[in-house]
Amino acid sequence: MKEKIKILGTAALLSIMLTGTALAQVGNPFIHDPSTIMECEGKYYTFGTGRGGLISEDGWTWNGGAVRPGGGAAPDALKIGDRYLIVYGSTGGGLGGGHNGKINTMWNKTLDPNSPDFEYSEPIVVAESVNMEDNDAIDPGLLLDPTDGRLWCSYGTFFGFIRLIELDPETGKRVERNEAIDIAIDCEATALMYRNGWYYLLGTHGTCCDGANSTYNIVVGRSRKVTGPYLDNMGREMLKGGGKMVLAAGGRVTGPGHFGRLVLNDGVEKMSCHYEADLDQGGRSVLGIRPLLWKNDWPVAGDNFKEGTYEIESERRGYALELVVDFVRMAGGMRGFRRDPNEPIVPVPSQTLNDVIDTWPTGNTGVRIGDYMFRPHQKWTITAVPDAGGYPGGPYYKIVIAGTDRALAATAEKEVITVPKYSGTPEQLWRIDQLTDGTYRIMPKEVPGTDEEYVLYSIGDSTPTLAKFDFNTDNSKWNFKDH
Repeated sequence: MKEKIKILGTAALLSIMLTGTALAQVGNPFIHDPSTIMECEGKYYTFGTGRGGLISEDGWTWNGGAVRPGGGAAPDALKIGDRYLIVYGSTGGGLGGGHNGKINTMWNKTLDPNSPDFEYSEPIVVAESVNMEDNDAIDPGLLLDPTDGRLWCSYGTFFGFIRLIELDPETGKRVERNEAIDIAIDCEATALMYRNGWYYLLGTHGTCCDGANSTYNIVVGRSRKVTGPYLDNMGREMLKGGGKMVLAAGGRVTGPGHFGRLVLNDGVEKMSCHYEADLDQGGRSVLGIRPLLWKNDWPVAGDNFKEGTYEIESERRGYALELVVDFVRMAGGMRGFRRDPNEPIVPVPSQTLNDVIDTWPTGNTGVRIGDYMFRPHQKWTITAVPDAGGYPGGPYYKIVIAGTDRALAATAEKEVITVPKYSGTPEQLWRIDQLTDGTYRIMPKEVPGTDEEYVLYSIGDSTPTLAKFDFNTDNSKWNFKDH
């Protein structure tokens, strides 16, 4: 007896298609002033104002548990060799009208508080501000220059200049006789990074600590030298208040600040921040992770993938991923030649799933890439799977033919097929990362029989398969079109 593919009800499908909201980090991602995210022994860590921080097994579900002594505010973290350098500000922040603050560094061999090697060194003061000085020693950020191995620390708030000092990467101490350099104003919570011959200074602009009314946003300038001057895209100096927007409020979150960069692979980068208020989580300050894109050598915050129904389009040629089924013609033929101009115009209805589903195979069915015709076999509904885990910035998704339970799956032969019914096995779960150029990488959680990572790959114009990710070829890249 012919087995029918399960068809979802219209109301259920409409609900899926309208679920276009970005997903927040899950667990208890509550933090203020998070440090750059560090990976240590298979887990992710970030520290915040106060003594603690967050830990995640996968970069998606975050909970408390990270340990950092010293209290203070707005730490940053950096791995140097086989050790972790932590920097943080004590006091400061313009509290009580004063600018008394200190920047401190300390080391640890591991970030795992349960490890026998977990022990912080005594803090070392590397910078300070006194009374009504035109700088406030708080909110430090670290950069280990990949070009020469020198270590730099920026710090400061709106209450004066942002300053830059050099530290010793062996000891964490300030380099002897190193003088602080003023590099920006009108921002705080700065971060430094290097890419393609440019040094970038990211600052948090606007007001903080006012919940849903906070106006925090992240801006950037760049320079050919780490010491500046840092200019924005219009040539304005950050020392004169310049800065190109990287990320502002949007959706149901407001007040992004405290930028951090996490490089996962060539072409796969994430940025972390906190949102001063997540309106869906009681207006609390939460950890945010989203793609980091690069456009004309400027960093831009990408968008976390949104559930919905899409054409999955290959960057290689622009063809669409589709089910391997016989093409079903729509009614009507040529309509353009020698027609009566007075003939009534009657819209041609789109082909529906019910028009074609009885012609489709019922077992495992292959996929291919072809001309997009907005037909049912080319429309894919993508939804997050609760409790399936995740990765930095996103959950795992299931990918099914719209209106059905027919799911995209990886095989032990490193190919892709569809199975008649989604069952939640790892080879039916998919990771979706926006790449630095704005396209996407689509990766199965597991490929049966191997621990190696493979991605959806267009080996030819019409042939999808699984292969190693290569950012330098369009074969590895896909787009999602909401038609």
